[in-house]
This record gives sequence, structure tokens and C-alpha cells, in this order.
Amino acid sequence: MQRLRALAAVLPPEISVGMCQPPPPLTPTHSPQGSVDCPNLEFEYGDADGHGAELAELYSYTEEPELSTNRRCFEEDFHAQVQGRRWLELDGAQQKAYVMRLLDGLEVVNRDKRLKVARAILYLAQGVFGDCDNEGDVLHWSRHNSFLLYRLGTFTAFLELLNMEIDNSQACSSALRKPAISLADSTELRVLLSVMYLMVENIRVEQEMDPPEWKTCRETFRMELSFPMHTEEPFALLLFTMVTKFCSGHAPHFPMKKDPFHPGGMFFTLGGFEALQTMKVRKREELGLPPLPEDSIQVMRSMRAASPPTYSIELVEQQQQKRGHRSRRVRPLMKQDSLDIYNERDPFKNDEAGVDEEENDDVDSGIEGELDLMERDAIIPAMPAQRPPIERVSFPKGLPWAPKVRQKDIEHFLEASRNKFIGFTLGQDTETLIGLPRPIHESVKTLKQHKYVSISDVQIKNEEELEKCPMSLGEEEVQETPCEILYRTMLYNLPQYMIALLKILLAAAPTSKAKTDSINILADVLPEEMPITVLQSMKLGIDVNRHKEIIVKSISALLLLLLKHFKLNHIYQFEYVSQHLVFANCIPLILKFFNQNIMSYITAKNSISVLDYPHCTVYDLPELTAESLEAGDNNQFCWRNLFSCINLLRILNKLTKWKHSRTMMLVVFKSAPILKRALKVKQAMMQLYVLKLLKIQTKYLGRQWRKSNMKTMSAIYQKVRHRMNDDWAYGNDIDARPWDFQAEECTLRANIEAFNSRRYDKPQESEFAPVDNCLQSVLGQRLELPEDFHCSYELWLEREVFSQPIRWEELLHYQ
Repeated sequence: MQRLRALAAVLPPEISVGMCQPPPPLTPTHSPQGSVDCPNLEFEYGDADGHGAELAELYSYTEEPELSTNRRCFEEDFHAQVQGRRWLELDGAQQKAYVMRLLDGLEVVNRDKRLKVARAILYLAQGVFGDCDNEGDVLHWSRHNSFLLYRLGTFTAFLELLNMEIDNSQACSSALRKPAISLADSTELRVLLSVMYLMVENIRVEQEMDPPEWKTCRETFRMELSFPMHTEEPFALLLFTMVTKFCSGHAPHFPMKKDPFHPGGMFFTLGGFEALQTMKVRKREELGLPPLPEDSIQVMRSMRAASPPTYSIELVEQQQQKRGHRSRRVRPLMKQDSLDIYNERDPFKNDEAGVDEEENDDVDSGIEGELDLMERDAIIPAMPAQRPPIERVSFPKGLPWAPKVRQKDIEHFLEASRNKFIGFTLGQDTETLIGLPRPIHESVKTLKQHKYVSISDVQIKNEEELEKCPMSLGEEEVQETPCEILYRTMLYNLPQYMIALLKILLAAAPTSKAKTDSINILADVLPEEMPITVLQSMKLGIDVNRHKEIIVKSISALLLLLLKHFKLNHIYQFEYVSQHLVFANCIPLILKFFNQNIMSYITAKNSISVLDYPHCTVYDLPELTAESLEAGDNNQFCWRNLFSCINLLRILNKLTKWKHSRTMMLVVFKSAPILKRALKVKQAMMQLYVLKLLKIQTKYLGRQWRKSNMKTMSAIYQKVRHRMNDDWAYGNDIDARPWDFQAEECTLRANIEAFNSRRYDKPQESEFAPVDNCLQSVLGQRLELPEDFHCSYELWLEREVFSQPIRWEELLHYQ
């Protein structure tokens, strides 16, 4: 048995899979599973997947029969109004007239009739697929009809219907009484949200052949969603309200996948990642800051992924380290840019160390007892030949990032130098260099050449000045941007919004176990009648997993987009959201998500391409079999899952950057072995953010960890931006004082509260408000009285006026 296990460890996965059962799920104490020789993933990170793929994710496979229902509702009404013609054959005026007649039908009181009209409009937004011959025609007519519907006021009409459905207490109480909620409980909501989502997504996407009036419509629609006119709150806030109502248990039938979690609306109103980069460049110009040293998006796209070491070589290396010597034959085979993923030693393991040692001893004894030196020689040289020669060059010449220096770094360097050579310091003075040796002058000059002043630094400095001199500086001029409006409307319920989002993310995570107190996110995927055959069960299982993956993708993109936009708008808005995410245990939640076989998650095939929209609407469905469902598609990886992983890593970086207390949370939760396993994915952007997270905690992991993970340290040096004077590889950082961690968070919280109070709390009686001393103007002011005041007016007169003695001498005294 030991021989079989040893051979299975060094053979390729496709050979060894039949020899033994798959190992248990990944935990920090188990050896990694999955293929070591992962190919480079040709993945391009962007705001969203392809247009067709994004539309396909709106529907679950359980909703497939409703597509024909929508078509039937439209054709019954259309053929009654227009005899012998198809929708595609009508001219623009006739199409407008028919849509206006449909919108009039939304005004009826009968819910069933209203639902039929809404389904007919949904069929138009879906591209009248009954009249189309291929997928391209469906997507074209879906965009055409979406612009037509918007110009005729359909979005506003559906927004009013959505508000009615959200406030429908009868539907909520009916769902609460049911033991199991299914797809039928959210029919009206799903139809309304589907129409609105299709309109947003189709209008958002820009194409070169779009006519000028479509471009005008797009900008008008963006302004309408960003700056509320008819209502007092933006459309995004309505969706956040639906989330909190769902998570509180008052509306368990709300369809969470269709509700807020397609971030297309946020990308549309606030701007995507490339738009953010443009806004950042423009804002730096407005503040008079120097331009960015490089375009981070382009740098990451040009980076190459590092290759993990071959598993057989790693096993032999571990075995040779145990014997106390290292063979010179093996060393040339190791690539310099390889990442030591499988040589994992966690310095914080205590109670689990025994299990790890037993496993390593078992593997080592299997190799020592069964594989002699000749067998090892036969196995080792054969592995590099399987790799294409181009992978030997993994990094370009030079470092990809320009180094940066903060003002704080220069001050710390001068403080240490003055204490050493002069014996006293000059505070924050970075210009006076008298008494310091010449090399220190050169060092300061180099530091200043790479000094980087961020927008956040300027905002913090301005906030300190406003707090110090509120009278002389006057009131701050706040620009009314979509981001500013969104933050102001979200402010007072923002903690509840963040908790609700994380609750749903936890329920959708693949590592989460079903609990009785967890929320049910499958209400809009489970059919009324549960499957009775094996094939139906397999199809539903794929649909449920796909449903969860889409929710994880959408929430991760939504949170990242909010964090990035709030950080650009004002640093304290970003810090406020970040603190509430940290308080809601976002950091351990993300680490729990990555504590799995991440390669299996990224290469998961939870999709049935023949059932995806719009393919299923124009082609006859082939007969599904268990074998075809198991085979899945032919894609190298799942785009949405890799997108989700990168987003979650970026969120984790945002939360922990320059925050020592949160970095210590990464250390306490033993994130190093979990993150190192994620390096197995050969995608440059994902590896970059994993290495960033490892870099910020290396100083806390101890010398032994750094010594045994030198290849990871080398990869950090090659791929992550350098900060001069940052001794991340040695652990002598003067900021790394554990007794300051709590004070750091408390100071930050006080600054956030002061910012929110100054900008958003407008007290009526401020101590700085001017006093009106004119008797006539004071008596002439109109006071807002409650509606029921006239009912108790006589009682108020008796209690407050007639029963109170008049002290005339006090009136004379004031005069």
C-alpha cells in the first residue's frame, strides 16, 4: 500500500486517479491536492464577463420553462393586436405604439393580468427569440428593445411596481408561513427584476455600431440612476434595502441572485475599474499631485505567472532535507522563480503538529522504503521535459513596479539618523540635514525622488485642518458625485448593509456547512416539485452550485467596487466601510473561503452550456445524460470563479493595507498556509495579490518561516512593489509594536466619526450658528407643527401658557 501511495504521488493525476481514492478536503494540516503542473490560465480581468455570459447568469436552469411562458404571453397579446406580422417586421412607430399599449396594461388592478403584461415586456427585453435564428440576433434585438423600452418610460413604471412588491406584506407573510420556499413564491419579483436588469445591462454595454441616439440614452439613463429625481434615494439603495429585509427574515422569498448582486448597475452608475483609473488620474491633476508612476492595470496584464515546483521534486527535496544533505543533481532542475507551495511549515501549529508529522513521515517512509536511487533518477529528469520551453522565462528584466516612499518613511529615516549621529530629533522636518554624514544626504535625496503622495494623504491633511480651524476655513464644498450621493444615503444603515452582504456571502461559500440558523439563498432556484430521477437531481445540483458561484462573484465585485470608489471619493468613507466589514468578520470569512482546494473551485464545471441563455432559446435541446452533465464544458477554467477569487483577495488587501492590527488577524488566523496554496493557480494577477498578503505578514511569521520559504520570499521581491526602508523580510519595523494596535483602531474610528459628524450631521442649534436678536423676526418665523397639534391645541394652551405665571420683572431685566 505504501508503494502505491508513493507512486500515486509522483505520477500525473490522470494516471494516479484510478489507483487511489481522492484525498479529503483541504485543511491547513492536509497536503494539497489537485494537479501540480497547472497550465497558465489565459484570463483577462475586467469589469464583467462577455455580454452573453452575463445575461446567461441572470437565469437559473430551473427557470427555463418560464422562457416559453413569456413567449406565449407576448404572442397571445401581439397576434390579437397585429394580424399576420412579426415584431421584427414592424417599423419604429408601430413598435412604439404597441409598447405604449403594453405599458397601459400595467395600470390594471388585477395581479394576474398585470403579470401577463409584464411577461410580454420581459419577452421583448429577452430579444423576441421566437423570431430569431441564432444567438447573435437574439442579443441584437434584446439591446434594440431595451433602448426602445427605456425611451418609453418602462424602467420608471417597473420601479413603481417593484416598490409595490417590496411593500407587499401579504406575500411576505405567505412566504413566512410556508415550510419550504420555492421558485413560485418570487414570480412577480423575478419578472420585474429581470426586465430591469436586462435594460441596465444592455444599455450599459457600449458597441462601436451604436447609433448616436443610443449614446444619448445611455448618458441620460446613467444620470437618472445616479442622481435621483422622482424619488429621494438612488436605485442602488432600494436594492440594499431588499437585502437587509431578506437577511432579517421578513422577506425570505426575495430572489437574491437577481436583486442587488449583479453589480452591472454599480459599474454603470459609478464606473468600472478602468473608469476608476481615469478618475484617479484626473483627481490627482486637480489636487496638483504628480502623475502616477505607471498604469497598474497595464502592468498586471503584462505580468507572467510564476510556476509552482513539480510535486515529485518537492517530495524528494523534503526527503533529502530530512537526511541532512542535499543532492547537487536536483538543484539545477529547480526553477528560480518556482514557488514553494507544498513545503508548508506553519510556525503557529501546536495541537495539529502531530498530525502533520505523521503524514510527512508516512510519505517519506514510503519513498525511502520503496523507491531506490535509480527509480528516483528515472522519475526526476522526466518532469521538466513536460513543460514548454517558454515557461523558463517567467519574469521580465527589471522589476515591474516603480518603488514608492511615503512622507512618514522619510520622517522615520531622518529620526533614526538624527538620534544616531546628533542625539536629538527635529520632529517632522525633512529639509534640515545639518550634522548628518554625506551618505545620509544621498539617501534622503533618493527617498525624495521616489516619494509618493496619495490622494488619501491630501484628504487626511485637509480633514485635520478643517477640524482644527472650522471657523476660519468655513464650510467645505462637497462635490455632488454619484458616489457621494450613494454614501450619504447609505450612511446611517451602512453597518446593516455590510452585515447582510457578508451573511449571504457566507451562505454561498463552498466551504460553508448548512446550519439551521443560516439564511436560505436557494429560494429562486429550487422548483416547486423536487427531482425524482438521478438525472434531475444532477441537473439541480449543478444549478445550485452555479447559483452560489454567481452570488459569490457578484457580492465580491460589488464590495470591491464600493471600497475603491469610496476610497477615491474620500478616504474616511472607505475606512468607515472597511471597519464595519472587519467588525462583521470579513477577514476570517475570506480566509475560510480560500481554505479549500482552490484549483478544483477555479476549474469547476457547474454549467450546462446547452441550457444557457440565449443558446437554449434558438436551438433544440439535445437529450441530457448523466455522462454529458459530468463532462461539463471544455473551458480551461471557470471565469466567474477566478474573477471571484481575485476580487476577494483584493478586498482582503484593501482591508489590511497599512493596518497592523488587521495584519495580525491574518497571522492569528494562520492565513500563510492557506494563502500559499492559492499560489498554485498560475494566473499572474491572483498570485500578485496573494504575495502582497504574504508580504505584509512576513515580519510576524518568524525567521524560521522566512528561512524555509525563500522561494516565496524571492517571488515577493520579484512581483510586489517595493517600499524603500520597508524591512518586510527582516521584521524590524518600528510600526510593528503590538501594544499600539488597539490604539490605532480607536484613533481611526474617532477620525471617521468626526468626519461623518462634520460633513453629514447638520444640527439645528449649533454653537457657531448666528443668533437672531430681532423680536419681530423671531415671532414671525413659521414653525413646523405636527399634524395632530390642532386636536390638542387647547390642552397645550392650558398647560404651557395659562397655568404658567408670567414673570414681568425678568422681561424688564432683559430689556
